[in-house]
This record gives sequence, structure tokens and C-alpha cells, in this order.
Amino acid sequence: MKAEENKIEENENVNANETMSTENTDTTNLEKEENEVDQKQEMGEKLAALNDKYLRLYSEFENYRKRTNQEKADLLKYGSEEMIKSILPVVDDYERAIQAFGENEDNAALKEGVVLIYNKLMNILQQKGLKAINAKGEKFDENLHEAVAQFPAANEEDKGNVVDEVLKGYYLNDKVIRYSKVVVAI
Repeated sequence: MKAEENKIEENENVNANETMSTENTDTTNLEKEENEVDQKQEMGEKLAALNDKYLRLYSEFENYRKRTNQEKADLLKYGSEEMIKSILPVVDDYERAIQAFGENEDNAALKEGVVLIYNKLMNILQQKGLKAINAKGEKFDENLHEAVAQFPAANEEDKGNVVDEVLKGYYLNDKVIRYSKVVVAI
């Protein structure tokens, strides 16, 4: 009987070991699954962070590209501004010379030559986007005109209007590059 008891005891030990081994395996499998879930969650967070970083970088690059394209367009549009500003006094001198000739017949040929040169210069400047500001008879606008003198108005309707233009103002592609110097009725 002792042999049977030993066998039963051995079987119980083997069963206990197997149960412990199965429990250890189950615990190990649970730990592995939890680790995998944690790793997947961590990888998902990293992926989300990298995707966010990519989107921000892409947006920043697009903004940079748009800004540089706008700057290039502005440079092409207004690049000649300084040159045209430096030519405007010459245009003013031409206009004064044409007015000085008056209607005198003695200088008709000379006046005609000056007018031709003036018109040629103005055509070139207009092709580059130069446009005169109409001031005389218009309402005074501080965005376009610079008041250099005031004159008493003859009647109420003339108050606030430009009476005379001392120096012509100009636009370059819808941007004021020189304000009109005007006399305003008050």
C-alpha cells in the first residue's frame, strides 16, 4: 500500500506542478498581451505625434512658399518704384516747359518736339503702371492729397474741394507713390 500511496502522492505533485506551470504560463501570456497593448498604444501615440509634427511642418512650408511667391510678385510689380520716383521731377519739368511755351508761334516747332518727347516718356511710364492722380475739382482726400495751402471758398459747395494742384501726384499699380500737393478751399 505504501507504493500506491507514493504513486498517488507523485501524481498529486505532478498535477500540482502542471497546475502551477499552467498558471505561470497564463500569467506570462497575460503579461505579454499587456506589454503588446502598451507597446501598440505607445506606438500609436508616437505616430500621432509624428503626424502632427509633419502637418505643422507642411503647413509652415506652404505658408513660406506663398509668402515668397507674394514677395516675388510684389517685387516685379513695384520693383521700378524708386526709378520712377526719381524720373517724376523730370516729368514735372517737361510739363512746366510745355506750359512756358504758351501759344507763341515762334517756338511752335520747338514746343512740338518737347511735347513729342514728353508723350513718349509718359507712354513708357504708363506701360510700367504709372497713372496720374486727378486732384483739381475733387474732394480733398488725405490718402491721395497733401494740402500745402488753404483758400477761402467762394460758396458752400466748394468747401473741402481741391482748388488748385501745385504738384501732380501719381499711382504705381494702384499704390500712391507721390501725393498730390494741392490748395484746398475752406
